[in-house]
Amino acid sequence: MKKWIRNGTVVTASDTYQADILIEGEKVVAIGSNLDVKDAEIIDATGYYVFPGGIDPHTHLDMPFGGTVTSDNFYTGTKAAAFGGTTSIIDFCLTNKGEPLHSSISTWYEKARGKAVIDYGFHLMVSDANDQVLEELGAVVRNEGITSLKVFMAYKNVLMADDETLFKTLVRAKELGALVQVHAENGDVLDYLIKQAIAKRQTDPVYHAYTRPPEAEGEATGRAIALTALADAQLYVVHVSCAEAVRRIAEAREKGWNVYGETCPQYLVLDITDLQKPDFEGAKYVWSPPLREKWNQDVLWSALKNGILQTVGSDHCSFNFSGQKELGLGDFTKIPNGGPIIEDRMRLLFSEGVAKDKISLNQFVDMTSTKVAKLFGMFPQKGTIAVGSDADIVLFDPTLKRTISVETHHMNVDYNPFEGMVVNGDIISVLSRGSYVIRDQQFVGQAGAGRFVKRSTFARP
Repeated sequence: MKKWIRNGTVVTASDTYQADILIEGEKVVAIGSNLDVKDAEIIDATGYYVFPGGIDPHTHLDMPFGGTVTSDNFYTGTKAAAFGGTTSIIDFCLTNKGEPLHSSISTWYEKARGKAVIDYGFHLMVSDANDQVLEELGAVVRNEGITSLKVFMAYKNVLMADDETLFKTLVRAKELGALVQVHAENGDVLDYLIKQAIAKRQTDPVYHAYTRPPEAEGEATGRAIALTALADAQLYVVHVSCAEAVRRIAEAREKGWNVYGETCPQYLVLDITDLQKPDFEGAKYVWSPPLREKWNQDVLWSALKNGILQTVGSDHCSFNFSGQKELGLGDFTKIPNGGPIIEDRMRLLFSEGVAKDKISLNQFVDMTSTKVAKLFGMFPQKGTIAVGSDADIVLFDPTLKRTISVETHHMNVDYNPFEGMVVNGDIISVLSRGSYVIRDQQFVGQAGAGRFVKRSTFARP
């Protein structure tokens, strides 16, 4: 049956207007007033914003890390994402040195198949840039539609790649039209600082932040940008947390270089004092880069408003406090890095950004959906409300208030880092390719309904 969304306020990255939307099958087929529609299910959107479905460019579902595995898999994670207004995710596919890239991709397909309730794609980690890997990347980008590559500059002896690997990846990405992402922290420096702290028995969670200073993030960001310029390639810096990294990205963009940046809700509303909470509670806030001094929040909001940073991802990487975060009792280096963010990404950005006049309503849509779609080769299939686009649509009530809590969230984790925070605005219903996933704040989706999205190569947005 057709679906006819009536009386809502349609909001895209560029426009806000009153209109009805007609959906047939999986696509938007008409937008306008006084549509002549017969035999359609009417969805009354009176008083609601009608947004394109959110796209989360940064998730880690069913991912092994630090001797354990993230607590959210592709079912629980995508279900929670849908409750938060997200209709597509791009998850990180980890690779193993010495193994074909396709074996890792197959593993990630298996993780998602039959579980994802919304659409998904993959970023591919590159940890080694030997001839075999560089050759195989051609097939990955051209045939698999995996058009973004991730290089870690941190986690020495675990995930970290050296500068040669990063540079070769950038050169190959330029040839293939792939977008290279970096986790920008100076892994060698961090390794030294961490060993120094442990030797001094400085083991509480807050030392996770003290041993990963913002200068190390700024340096690595600048180094990655310099190598990108040398390769004449394109770079996307994930989870930017501090002024030092923002400054490097701003300088690169002023020069016209193909450099883009993402931040996350946690860096916009939380700060280093959360890591100082007693009774090991600070472990709940251990992720990388770490939370920074509170004044960095103003820098990040300004960077979003002014277009220095383009997107907001969740970096969702959930570990239970009980039994997982507790692995680091007495040694902060053993606390699994990551937090549960996927469900609250859009609510927090609307409440703390739009409702407090830090960003506009159209900017909110741009940085949670449209710009992601453009940067990662999903536009205009995803990321907007337009005739011919997938009917990924969110009905949002800006008048509602919601208290974030572990008691009511849908992530498979035993705490919420934003516990007790009251947000303005909430998601009412969510459609993925024309079918309800969330209807009147109730889950009505299906495991396995989500499809893999083959993405096009990089085009400057």
